[in-house]
Amino acid sequence: MSDLMRILPAIALRGTTILPGMIVHFDISRDKSIKAVETAMMKDQVIYLVTQRDPEAEDPGMADLYKIGTIAEIKQVVKAPKNTLRILVEGIERAEILGLENNDKYLEAEVAAFDQQDLTALSDNAKEAMLRNLKELFITYCTENPKISKELAAQLLEMEDIERLVDQIAIHLPLPYTDRQRILEGISLEDRYEALGLVLSNEIQIMEIRIDLQTKVKERIDKNQREYILREQLKLIREELGEDHTQTDAEQFIEEARKLQASEEIREKIIKEIDRFKNMNSGAAESTVMRGYIETLLSLPWDKASEDNRDLKKANEILEADHYGLEKVKERIMEFLAVRTLTQKGESPILCLVGPPGTGKTSIAKSVARALDKEYVRICLGGVRDEAEIRGHRRTYVGAMPGRIASGMQQAGVKNPLMLLDEIDKVSSDYKGDTSSALLEVLDSEQNNKFRDHYVEIPLDLSEVLFIATANDMQTIPKPLLDRMEIIEVTSYTENEKEHIAKEHLIPKQIKAHGLNKGQLSLTDKALKEMIHGYTKEAGVRSLERKIGEICRKTAREILEKGENKVSVTVKNLDTYLGKPVYTYQMKNETDEVGIVRGLAWTSVGGDTLQIEVNLMPGTGEFLLTGQLGDVMKESAQTGISYIRSIAAEYGIEPEFFQKNDLHIHIPEGAVPKDGPSAGITMATAMISAITGTPVKADVAMTGEITLRGRVLPIGGLKEKLLAAKNARIKKVVVPAQNKPDVEEMSQEITQGLDIAYVDTMSQVLDIALAGKED
Repeated sequence: MSDLMRILPAIALRGTTILPGMIVHFDISRDKSIKAVETAMMKDQVIYLVTQRDPEAEDPGMADLYKIGTIAEIKQVVKAPKNTLRILVEGIERAEILGLENNDKYLEAEVAAFDQQDLTALSDNAKEAMLRNLKELFITYCTENPKISKELAAQLLEMEDIERLVDQIAIHLPLPYTDRQRILEGISLEDRYEALGLVLSNEIQIMEIRIDLQTKVKERIDKNQREYILREQLKLIREELGEDHTQTDAEQFIEEARKLQASEEIREKIIKEIDRFKNMNSGAAESTVMRGYIETLLSLPWDKASEDNRDLKKANEILEADHYGLEKVKERIMEFLAVRTLTQKGESPILCLVGPPGTGKTSIAKSVARALDKEYVRICLGGVRDEAEIRGHRRTYVGAMPGRIASGMQQAGVKNPLMLLDEIDKVSSDYKGDTSSALLEVLDSEQNNKFRDHYVEIPLDLSEVLFIATANDMQTIPKPLLDRMEIIEVTSYTENEKEHIAKEHLIPKQIKAHGLNKGQLSLTDKALKEMIHGYTKEAGVRSLERKIGEICRKTAREILEKGENKVSVTVKNLDTYLGKPVYTYQMKNETDEVGIVRGLAWTSVGGDTLQIEVNLMPGTGEFLLTGQLGDVMKESAQTGISYIRSIAAEYGIEPEFFQKNDLHIHIPEGAVPKDGPSAGITMATAMISAITGTPVKADVAMTGEITLRGRVLPIGGLKEKLLAAKNARIKKVVVPAQNKPDVEEMSQEITQGLDIAYVDTMSQVLDIALAGKED
């Protein structure tokens, strides 16, 4: 850098960089820039040109300007309209801006030029290598960029001075101002050479990629044009040969649409879509999507219906033959059929069969379809979490398809099938939508005559579909969805019912499935009862069917290996086929005991008994609960102890008793979680027994919830609980009085042999359960 500093008027350039040796004209309109030109013209016509970092800045400061600019000589000034000057300048040399002077009228910069002799001190070999490399790069650039004139390229390639060549290439190439600024900031020859080489290499790469993309696009366009021309030629050849009678896809679709059993409005909409398909290029990607959509519309049963069976006697025979028990379900189906026969139409009910697994909910839907001569479609909703599974995808998505309801109608081929919505309690929701909300429209008789699938778009009539839903737990079905369905409870089977089902359905089915004849296997009644009692413990009959299948497999092996003609399974040899009994029932206690009460519980696979134990020990009034109890049972225990403390005087319990003793409630099988509002009176009875030292009768079991004032509230799952009591050989069962209607609805088979006591208050429970009290 020279010692001579200069103070020059300056112009801040926007989007332009001037290099030394460039002769260029540009327009200026800012007042400060015009004043700077006027000042320069009055002196020696020398001005400092520096580029702004941000072209949008109106009044740039030192931080807004690049550090290196160009000292230039003004050659010409011409006034232009709208207070604009057009000036012609020639770049002289690079200079660094050191600072801006305080001048309100124009930009005045303190600049320092560079000593060029010190910056070009390179060996001749280095200069020659740089010259050859730069020429090679420039030739490649000119080859890729046809806009560079041949004359200019030849003129530049004739230069043998590397310094001059670098400057001239930078001046004449159409480069962005940022690249020119990078070259300008190369102070030494080596720096400028590197900057220019990098810019040229980048430009060559960009042009190669651009040419490659253009080639690919051109090839694709040419292919489409070629296919179009060939198709037109083929069409013309067929016409010349008299073969133009061959139907196109569009013509075939139109013919199918005219034959379609649908309203005129729907038919017109389908034909409109076919017309769009006809005018579409068959090579286009959208053509395949449109074809699939039209095929879906033509396969839907718009007005096509099947003839229902109206013979009540025949329907009843089929239902009775297929299923043992399930009286409520059969009765409701027969009522529906009677109404349909009288009215010739009648609204299809939406039934929901709720009950434990294996009780025949899914299979009864199939039997109903057979009894009514309806097409049967099963839609499994377990784990479905995407709303599009029900309503379909919108056709804007790649791979869009109709929802399960529309697909079910398509599969049935008629608009009045029986549609089974299996496991409706197991639908879920996530960020893709709420599946249960999508089902609201499907299961609402006021709305489903115009159900709109997102893919189909044309409203579907679901009003004649007979929907039957199944669920294991009614509590997990959303309330709005539950409100639209008629609930029919399919409860647990008794051991007697299981025996009938096994004889009439399961044994013949498994014998046939395993390739046996009726005479090759016999199972005695006692063996069957033992199998039901000792090898299965469930509400339904799935495990029982598997055990029968196990016997059939072993029978088949014996017939083939030992040459047996017939295998007879009795109680004595049952363990050779099934092993030792898997389940044992906890029988009633032999003697009356203090602090031990038998409770009744409902589980997802039937009923069970719980033995609640209470221990009393000296302490500080601590209250312990163990046995993996849920929140509801913990609250019931707290309510029970509060009730006992309120009536302590009646039982001669001293007030300070609860501060001097600890109470520990435990329900055995601690690994099994237990919860539910039906153990309140059981825990309260056990606590009073332990506190007063009064034994509880061994042959009494109970179920019911307790309030703070000792009232007994009703509970659910009573049928399963009573069956559990019978299995435990318990004679007396204490039940809330409000559950009396539930007991009266049960078959005599369940209640036979049980002495059921109905109670309203806790005092009645204690009178029945505690030994020494009168019944």
